[in-house]
Amino acid sequence: MQEIKQVLIATVGHSRAPVEFALAEHAPEGVVFIASQDSQLVAAELMREYGAHLRHHTFLLDDPESLTESYRVAQQALRKALEWEARSVVADVTGGTKPMVAGVVLALSGRGVTFSYVGGEQRDEVGRVVGGAERLKLLEDPTTRYGVREWAEFVQAWNIGQMDAAKSHLEALLQRDLSPSERRFYQHLKGVVEGLTAWDRFQHAAAQKLLREHLEPALAVAEAWGHGSKVRVLQALKVATQGLQKLLEQGNVPSFELVADLLANAQRRAAAGRYDDALARLYRAVELAAEADVYARHKLVLRRPETYPEAVATLKDRAGGLRGLKETLALAFDLDVRAGYTGTLAQRLYGDYAQRLQGLLDRRHQSILAHGTKPVAVEDYQALWDYLVECGLEAAPTWPKW
Repeated sequence: MQEIKQVLIATVGHSRAPVEFALAEHAPEGVVFIASQDSQLVAAELMREYGAHLRHHTFLLDDPESLTESYRVAQQALRKALEWEARSVVADVTGGTKPMVAGVVLALSGRGVTFSYVGGEQRDEVGRVVGGAERLKLLEDPTTRYGVREWAEFVQAWNIGQMDAAKSHLEALLQRDLSPSERRFYQHLKGVVEGLTAWDRFQHAAAQKLLREHLEPALAVAEAWGHGSKVRVLQALKVATQGLQKLLEQGNVPSFELVADLLANAQRRAAAGRYDDALARLYRAVELAAEADVYARHKLVLRRPETYPEAVATLKDRAGGLRGLKETLALAFDLDVRAGYTGTLAQRLYGDYAQRLQGLLDRRHQSILAHGTKPVAVEDYQALWDYLVECGLEAAPTWPKW
């Protein structure tokens, strides 16, 4: 289909004059009318006169006082304009009922459409513009000025854990002409996103520093505005940072807080459809769970021989040469046996390795990111996740969503 320069979408009421004036001023190559059963005669008259020179289509509303129907039909009108490969689309909202106009504006805002309105200072006794005194006014899409599209894209990126993209959308918002409180909010929210990015990369100390600096100020602005969703998300995130603090308090040793954080990280990868990455994190979570379990009882780090007490000195030679998960679990098992422990998590993991756990882990070994050529399926991820939950491991609370 041949591209056309401009398509006009026009709401049609009972008066022909404003629609005709819009047609003359815009001089489109195509027009899509949105009319009611009563006003379709106006559209038909205009097409009889101008249709030979225009590509045209008319959508009829059964109920011109229905906001929902007007919204739906306006979307259809835009699709029609795009089918015609319009280079630009203008929506004139002079005619029609108020619900018709509201529906069209709601449907077409943020879609790259220019709005227009035919008005004028001279009016007759019923408030209509006097013929010959019409004036066409182009109307700015308010979603452009107030960054509605950028905010929507930010929310979408945040909700699927794409924090780099979320940061980019906030930077776009910060390029706009903002009030002081808006600028303060978006700057601090950007800092919050940077903190979450660091957290997602296991840079926990850097994450805490950024969140301490930016989370409270962003929340204060949201509370001052009375924006419920912003307050809800930031307050929930504030609660989540308590887990970050507990993790940091453990220091540079294996801990169940770190296991929970790793599992939550895997959840975010899975939610984004990145199952190879998610399964790799679960693989490490198995090993880390055994290390944390041993550390909780023995206060030693499996892979660091210098942390082994004299009571188990005969085992520390194995610590420096651990090559794989099976050897790590075997050493954890022997440590607990030497100390007289039974029924520990480390012992369960080792006991399950041959008959159950190895099969689950082989799916990771066969993946493209490990040693094979197979992509990881959601079922592969879910099977190992279910096993870890069965072992009593829990992920840290999920980050709040908008």
